[in-house]
Amino acid sequence: MNKRRRIYEGKAKILYEGPEPGTLVQHFKDDATALNGKKHAQIEGKGVLNNRISEYIFTKLGDIGVPTHFIKRINMREQLIREVEIIPLEVVIRNVAAGSLATRLGLEEGMQLPRSIVEFYYKNDKLNDPMVSEEHITAFGWATPQEIDEVMSLALRINDFMVGLFLGIGIRLIDFKIEFGRHYENEQVRIVLADEISPDSCRFWDNTTGDKLDKDRFRRDMGGVLEAYQEVARRLGVLTEAPRSRGAGPVLVTTNGQKPN
Repeated sequence: MNKRRRIYEGKAKILYEGPEPGTLVQHFKDDATALNGKKHAQIEGKGVLNNRISEYIFTKLGDIGVPTHFIKRINMREQLIREVEIIPLEVVIRNVAAGSLATRLGLEEGMQLPRSIVEFYYKNDKLNDPMVSEEHITAFGWATPQEIDEVMSLALRINDFMVGLFLGIGIRLIDFKIEFGRHYENEQVRIVLADEISPDSCRFWDNTTGDKLDKDRFRRDMGGVLEAYQEVARRLGVLTEAPRSRGAGPVLVTTNGQKPN
């Protein structure tokens, strides 16, 4: 068996060299981290769920014309993706006051915002990913004004779609973090959605009970992290309802309701 060349390893994913030029393999780990890696645990099956949930959302976004790095799912933990030059920004879209926004501005957590807010954070763990303005972004050359406009437009379009998608399955989309990259092809450069969209990068609340169905359960020591992720996957229709023995992990299904190969 050929040993794959590791390109990059982050807190929750590993990128390997892909089978063809211009491609990578994105591997989802079971690691759960918070506070920029200061808090760490292994949650068996989390990577499998995130892989499948992210695949589902990226596929749906591709169907409505949002450009992404996603090509296809390879197996239970891995995706084939296009190689992109990541813009060093975390783009956070907020619909409801929660987390750092509520803390910074003294807002009551759960308050509906007057409109969706887009924030930018400089991707640098050593600096704790500081919040930055468009002036910082252009001054330091992280992105051009035109690229910022494209990122903003795509971010709001993604948000509009996801709010409706999750509302339809009884989940309130509070906020989420996404990343973008530059895809180079035939001397053309295109801004595309990259990284992942999963309960690791979103705040999901049950629309009726307000129960948290995301990584806040890990951040705040609430317990039930895997069960919350499984509930999101179940509502999206990618997790079987059949009872499983303890420790067996999640059983995922394809979009046609069949177990994957």
